Amino acid sequence: MPDFTDAIALITGAASGIGAATATRLANDGARKLILVDLDEDRLRDFAFSLPCERQVLIGDVTDEAFWSQADLTGLTHALVNAGVGAGGPIEELSFAEWRRVLAINLDGAFLTLQAAMRAIRANGQGGGIVLTASAAGVKAEPGIAAYGASKAAVIHLARIAAREGAAAKIRVNAIAPGGVETDIWKSVPFFTDLVEQTGSEEAAYKAMAAMATPLGRYAKAEEMAEQIAFLLSDRAAYTTGACLVSDGGYSL
Repeated sequence: MPDFTDAIALITGAASGIGAATATRLANDGARKLILVDLDEDRLRDFAFSLPCERQVLIGDVTDEAFWSQADLTGLTHALVNAGVGAGGPIEELSFAEWRRVLAINLDGAFLTLQAAMRAIRANGQGGGIVLTASAAGVKAEPGIAAYGASKAAVIHLARIAAREGAAAKIRVNAIAPGGVETDIWKSVPFFTDLVEQTGSEEAAYKAMAAMATPLGRYAKAEEMAEQIAFLLSDRAAYTTGACLVSDGGYSL
């Protein structure tokens, strides 16, 4: 089991899904302090209260440069750059405003988070680990996900460049590219909401989607992604940087 004793970790998109699952995992693995970021104040505070470690709750927009300039990341050792949104629509029908919205959150927000985390970890002088949440959509081309897929492909390459830049300061940077994971992000995708209506439940909708394109025949739980993120953040992956772990049940094959 990875050991995060005395770790101070930043997690964005921490109120639910992969962010919340990772926060729980790091707290249970000994993290001293978690810096949790989300826009949903009520949900984040309720969740943070359940964690068995020191919590610093930051309510703000990851795309806001001023937010990051004011954030206290003193002593930071680890970070999960995770905040993001899902979206869909064919290129010919996609509005530029929607394109910019998705790129702003998924890529601009990732850049600003990564920048703040790298600066803070560099300042501690001991190095550390960072993981960016990408997506199998950034690896495999599918119709109807231009904005989302492009943003996640960029996140994967951003992680590689950050790994090169951070190596001298012992900052390891990796990405994880999940496939289908049962998280709330699907609720913003019209295809999924339509499928829920057709099948009668979210559980049935997940099963139907997994049957379409996932060789392992199921979607993952957020806790499974958290376990892999914890590995990449931990000293067990001390020789791994600039990698992208594709964890998608075979979807991208």
